[in-house]
Amino acid sequence: MENISQVLREILWGWPVLMGILAVGLHLSIRTGFLPFTHCIFWLKNTIGSCFPKKGREKTQKTGKISPIQALLTALAGSIGTGNIVGVATALTLGGPGAIFWMWVSAGIGMTTIWAETVLAVKYRTKGPDGLVSGGPMYYLEHGARKKGLAKLYAAACVLASLGMGNMAQSNAIAGALEEGFALPPVFTGVCAAVLLFLISAGGMRSAAKVSEKLVPVMAVGYVAACIAVLFLFPEKIFSAFQLIFSQAFSTQAAVGGVGGTVMLRAMECGVSRGIFTNEAGLGCSVMAYGESSGAEPGKQGCWGILQVFIDTILMCTLSALAILVSGALSTGKDGAALSTVCFTSVFGSWGKGFVCVSITLFAFATMIAWSAYGQKALEYLVGNRFRDSYRILFAAAAVLGCQLGLDAVWNLCDSFNGLMAIPNVAALFLLSGEIFREKERCFSSCSWKKKKVAKNRYL
Repeated sequence: MENISQVLREILWGWPVLMGILAVGLHLSIRTGFLPFTHCIFWLKNTIGSCFPKKGREKTQKTGKISPIQALLTALAGSIGTGNIVGVATALTLGGPGAIFWMWVSAGIGMTTIWAETVLAVKYRTKGPDGLVSGGPMYYLEHGARKKGLAKLYAAACVLASLGMGNMAQSNAIAGALEEGFALPPVFTGVCAAVLLFLISAGGMRSAAKVSEKLVPVMAVGYVAACIAVLFLFPEKIFSAFQLIFSQAFSTQAAVGGVGGTVMLRAMECGVSRGIFTNEAGLGCSVMAYGESSGAEPGKQGCWGILQVFIDTILMCTLSALAILVSGALSTGKDGAALSTVCFTSVFGSWGKGFVCVSITLFAFATMIAWSAYGQKALEYLVGNRFRDSYRILFAAAAVLGCQLGLDAVWNLCDSFNGLMAIPNVAALFLLSGEIFREKERCFSSCSWKKKKVAKNRYL
């Protein structure tokens, strides 16, 4: 399995696919005027600002299952996972500190990408036999791009990815963390996770939203506070950490052993790959949650996607990386969860080990819940509701299998399935870019500051 997974990864998750994701993101960013940065007040007002509603509150659709905030938390549950702890640590060990810079670049571009994906998901969502709406890449591929074959390919890839990245990679991380921290056997962990997942997944997206609404804020705030505590103890090293990130991001020095070309190229590949893995911009999966939101305006709903990438990568991944760098843990030669454990142990002592174990467990389990809903939604598109219970059993069994497989095999399979999703989704974004630009003009022409500017110009 390790040999097969390695071959698949080289085919489906190499530079061509990564460059395709970056290319479409850069294309959309340029054509929309780098929307997340030039209209940051607008998207902040329509996300965080909407939590304090005033007059003119956005209308909603009664067909939506979940609120925009619940959609955000569900999407965050799917993206905030092992990538924020294990993924960042792996990026640092394989690509060096410079990988974090390229993770920022992928996130900066990815904020526009996920805004566009959400716009299309809301615009082309369809009403099912039960009267409830569903949205996602499958629907905008079929009804927008008129590519039903690619829509089915995406849905099939999403089902596989839900078993890989959304399940086995997470259960593998949970099993490793609990075995390291509390000496729990991986089989025991897998069985417990399987039972919980089978019970929770019965509710689909609505159940995932309810669990995420309670779990995500607590775990995210707790982890951010812990990272800030590490930085607080080493304030004099923060500036040096940023210097190291920027210097190695553009280093032309040969990589260790001559493998991977220069330090810059290795940092770029690791940073972009892990960045896309953690924020899912370009993969299209997280927008399935936004597609079922009660939000009616595609452009405004897309603002929640921008906030998702900002919280996931710009905020949480950056804090993870800085905590590791300032604590000196990178010099220990550890990797993955072990590297994060060394970092937090330096501050919290023996409690640091338990903190990392609990954090990985909560993050990974939240991801599994969200991905069970994504997988069910993709399977529903392919064959209806006939095999929903069978999928739930398969999803639970994958959690047990993920605890047994080797780490390399699991991550190679995850990257391969990500590539399978990315290819049709990137094609859809290129084909529907004209509609994305028109939606941008329609949505942002209503900005109050823009109206004032136009009115002022009339008197010139």
